Amino acid sequence: MNEFLEELKRRHQLAAANAYPATGAVDDFVSNLVNWLFPEHKGQVIADPQVLEQYSVQLETQLQQLLHSMANQLPTDASSLSQAFMGKVPVIYDELTKDASAMYQGDPAASCMYEVIRAYPGFYAIAFYRIAHALYNLKIPVLPRMITELAHSRTGIDIHPGAVIAPWCCIDHGTGIVIGETSIIGPHVKIYQGVTLGALSVEKGMARSKRHPTIEEHVVIYAGATILGGDTVIGHHSVIGGNVWLIKSVEPFSRIYYKAEHKYSDTNQD
Repeated sequence: MNEFLEELKRRHQLAAANAYPATGAVDDFVSNLVNWLFPEHKGQVIADPQVLEQYSVQLETQLQQLLHSMANQLPTDASSLSQAFMGKVPVIYDELTKDASAMYQGDPAASCMYEVIRAYPGFYAIAFYRIAHALYNLKIPVLPRMITELAHSRTGIDIHPGAVIAPWCCIDHGTGIVIGETSIIGPHVKIYQGVTLGALSVEKGMARSKRHPTIEEHVVIYAGATILGGDTVIGHHSVIGGNVWLIKSVEPFSRIYYKAEHKYSDTNQD
């Protein structure tokens, strides 16, 4: 028992020396930011225009406090990083507006944009991802992954903050989607539930290499498809059918689908 307690003391001392913010505080910041951009998110409207304008200062302070708790892990000071992040928020807003529009246009069941922003897990996941990705690009460790894991736990959509996802991304249903760290997804891509964009190998030595596929623009990937490998490129305007397993590139305008005899059919359009 004494050895066990000593081990716990060591672990807590190590955690104190390499501290990160509490999960609840991270959740509050991201939720507040998304609701500032899209009041539909939580339905909390800031009616006073002056308060709305000043809210950005509160958000920057909130982020700065989060970063202060992990000061030893940061590439530069918390104040500079918070300011740099807030400078990226207008781009995040623009991209999320396009994502919401793509989901609304891509789903006949969507009655209005409010419904997409308030209730669609795809929008929730992509919103948390875009915030996390901006922090990831500022070389902030762990925090971006904490943010995407919050969305993952609530939606079943697992997007690594390092993935590069262009706007007009439509995630339909979404449960079970996995998008790996070095994935690159072009604009106007539609992804259904259970899709995996993964690596062919999980060797630790490949950590800094391109391990996940590239999806070019105007591609549709149907439910259950698995696309693996850093050299795999899905050409633009292609359709990948449900339950397809792909480890090689396909040309633009391809139609790839699973056949009962366990073979793939690949048809190209001129």
